[in-house]
Amino acid sequence: MKKLLQINTVVNSGSTGRIAEEIGQFVIQNGWDSYIAYGRNERPSKSKLIKIGIDWDVRIHGLQTRLFDRHGLGSYQATLKLIEKIKEINPDVIHLHNLHGYYLNIETLFKYLSKINIPIVWTLHDCWPFTGHCTHFDFIGCGKWKTECFKCPQKNEYPKSRFIDRSKENFHLKKRIFTSVKKATIIPVSQWLGNIVNQSFLKEYPMQVINNGINTDIFKPNSNERIRKRYKLEGKFIILGVTSTWDNRKGLADFKELSKRIDSNSIIILVGLSLIQIKNLPANIIGILRTENTQELAEFYSTANVFLNPTWEDNFPTTNLESLACGTPVVTYKTGGSIESISPETGFIVEKGDVEGLINVINTIREKGKEQYTQHCREHALKLYDKNDRYQDYLKLYNSILN
Repeated sequence: MKKLLQINTVVNSGSTGRIAEEIGQFVIQNGWDSYIAYGRNERPSKSKLIKIGIDWDVRIHGLQTRLFDRHGLGSYQATLKLIEKIKEINPDVIHLHNLHGYYLNIETLFKYLSKINIPIVWTLHDCWPFTGHCTHFDFIGCGKWKTECFKCPQKNEYPKSRFIDRSKENFHLKKRIFTSVKKATIIPVSQWLGNIVNQSFLKEYPMQVINNGINTDIFKPNSNERIRKRYKLEGKFIILGVTSTWDNRKGLADFKELSKRIDSNSIIILVGLSLIQIKNLPANIIGILRTENTQELAEFYSTANVFLNPTWEDNFPTTNLESLACGTPVVTYKTGGSIESISPETGFIVEKGDVEGLINVINTIREKGKEQYTQHCREHALKLYDKNDRYQDYLKLYNSILN
């Protein structure tokens, strides 16, 4: 029996955690054994789980990051124990996802990976693997990552360093260790990120774009009665936003500005806010805490008249795909790979920061009616983003590199 080992910050939680979990489920259905090594937020899984370190390791690693800008360079003992587990399992393929997140020592891990003969598949969900610090640089238009990071303008952003800027040292360290593996295939989840990777120090590796997949049996058009009754939304035109964490880069300020301009028959619902953020919302924005309940998320998507994603930097957001699968048109800023899932029949693309443009296309959807888009959205999602099709792409890749 072939064995797959995946490594990610979380398991069965958030977009990357669900992707890793569902890849594991898919390979199990196809006769493989599946293991997932993770740093935190354990949730139920069909795969055999390997916890990397303990909560204390994460705290110490976070402190090292804050004080010394050494993210990905803590958790030494925890990573050594992971390596012992890898030796014990002896997987046929090692599939990496997010390696940032205060749980893994990248130098120790890659020193081991460079010496073994196991093929590596690395899905890039963001830009951290080839920058000296940040996970995204689109918001500020920084291009230092192409040649050499230094004097990082986002030192105080995740993974935050309060005092020291090691972006130059981190860039060269990553370049050295991440290019040390002999058998590696890089998987950007959007064509946009694929183009970026081709300008980075990872460009020498084989690369294949595989879009994110979603569970179209869960994310499908649902009855909207429960959500409308629960939040007293009868007769309201609902504008929905969903993300795991909200800040101005994800469009929170734009939603607040939009709330000043919509009429009394419209309401905004934002899912994924913190309690503090909810307390500071305008009256016409309903704030919902982050939820791991995918069925409830599907109900929110189905209830909404339009899904709005005014993100200022992104790779290939699964929220767009989930909305489409639920039959709800998507409006997004012209950002990264966010635009790649939208067609003229399924939504609209607006320039970053153009709140007036958002209002115009929202009014277009209101005038035409959501029902003019629903079938197109659902068919688009089924054709391109069903998880079984996308994870079949991964299984084909695993088998091809093994052969």
